[in-house]
Amino acid sequence: MKKNSADFLKERQRLNEQLLAEGGLVTKRFFNLDEKAYQSGELSSKQKELLGLVASLVLRCDDCVSYHLIRCSQEAVTTAELIETLDIGLIAGGSIVISHYRRALDFWLSSFE
Repeated sequence: MKKNSADFLKERQRLNEQLLAEGGLVTKRFFNLDEKAYQSGELSSKQKELLGLVASLVLRCDDCVSYHLIRCSQEAVTTAELIETLDIGLIAGGSIVISHYRRALDFWLSSFE
């Protein structure tokens, strides 16, 4: 997990631009679908980011966890809300997610507290 949220976002943007420049129609459609899925609807964007965070934690994707933590910060998630969300990920994923939980909490506290 990246330590600096600005560096993480810069590198993510660079890689996404490269991927979209070289990727095919399926890749471009997937990115479009992903963007639209996190927009407010019946669930708020904040709720969707918290759900994305749980899924990323359970799937053990540190890049995804970092991204959702940044988005959660942008959606004004509190530390208390974050802890409850990470706890749900721990319950759903079991002890194998503890190392990802640790890194997520460290990233949050060092970047957004």
